[in-house]
Amino acid sequence: MSDNHDYLKTSTGGFRLRADVLALMLKGAAYAAILCFAILILGWILLGVSRLLPPESKEAWDPTPTSSVVLPGPVTQDVL
Repeated sequence: MSDNHDYLKTSTGGFRLRADVLALMLKGAAYAAILCFAILILGWILLGVSRLLPPESKEAWDPTPTSSVVLPGPVTQDVL
């Protein structure tokens, strides 16, 4: 039988550094997960609000009609 019961290898000097790095990586992953879930919840809220609107609001004309104006023919440098 071995008398070495140091399963976590805490006797070495680099254990604390590895533990701190792992803790910081897990903390960063938790922050990223919270951010992703917040964006997902915001999307669900916007989807819910859009479903509450009447269908006529989705069939309305564009409030900025000049944004969809297309120039006729190919665009050349002398036109610009």
